[in-house]
Amino acid sequence: MGLSMCLRSATRFALSAALVVGLLVAAGSGGLAQATPPLPPEKPTKAEAKIAATPAKQLFGAEKLPSLGKAMAIGYYPRGCLAGGVPLPVTGPTWQVMRVSRNRYWGHPSLIKFLEHFAPLAAKATGWKGILVGDLAQPRGGPLPYGHTSHQIGLDVDIWFMPMPDHVLTKEERDNISAINLVSNDWKHVNPKTWTPAYNSFIKTAAEQPEVERVLVNAAIKKEMCRVQGDKHPAWMDKVRPWYNHHDHIHVRLRCPAGSPNCRHQPPVPKEAGCGKELDYWFSDRVLHPPKPTKPSKPPRPLMLADLPPACKSVIEAPAKTISAGVSALP
Repeated sequence: MGLSMCLRSATRFALSAALVVGLLVAAGSGGLAQATPPLPPEKPTKAEAKIAATPAKQLFGAEKLPSLGKAMAIGYYPRGCLAGGVPLPVTGPTWQVMRVSRNRYWGHPSLIKFLEHFAPLAAKATGWKGILVGDLAQPRGGPLPYGHTSHQIGLDVDIWFMPMPDHVLTKEERDNISAINLVSNDWKHVNPKTWTPAYNSFIKTAAEQPEVERVLVNAAIKKEMCRVQGDKHPAWMDKVRPWYNHHDHIHVRLRCPAGSPNCRHQPPVPKEAGCGKELDYWFSDRVLHPPKPTKPSKPPRPLMLADLPPACKSVIEAPAKTISAGVSALP
């Protein structure tokens, strides 16, 4: 064997020996574990796969009771859920809940406290016997099967434009009576046959409450309130904002409460009454007479559980909270 070949053989031997030593050293220091390929992710169970593939509105709509645990508003008003929800009694001294069969009389404790406080104030301000309460949220919040985009985190409530009657309504009455439309047929003015000054006092009382973030009304109603206020600019008028529909009810939205770190705050309302050019958009043809689509639009993809804050998965999987009997009892 020539000298050059001997040198090459010796070099290969030295490199092999160094590699073996290096591996032994790495094994002794834990370094060899770094070269171990990671374990494959666990395959979801059939139950987990079914939940992941089911639209969130079906998951939350199927829950008849709230989750056990601390009450928290989770996420944003149109994309979130409610942990530890509590019910509003369907009949109170100065309120009655409508459409009870929908099971949407649940909310964060701050919303229930607001309604129990607001109802007697509204009754006093309007001369009514009380208020009629529409939808709050489902027992665990979340997307609803129909009717609302928001109302998902237990901080939204619809309150009807209709005084509470002088008797306790039956289930059939609550399911079939409709609220009063306060807007004229042209959708530009309030209807003088149904609008009274009491409704101005009703909306004002809601907007004056410090925990209220927004009071949504039809643009024609906002326009009438601007006319009544004139040049005055009380702070509560900033909260009264125009929105689509809302001709037969107000939509009250509360601020994120303390103790709900995953609740996303809505941007604050502008520091102006919104009585000038801001209203022009709502009376434009694009709003009042939108063009009909030339072809059917594709329905939007439904929200899935993965689209909601991660904590909402725990809300769906949590045990149910026991609720005292009689909450939804009706004559």
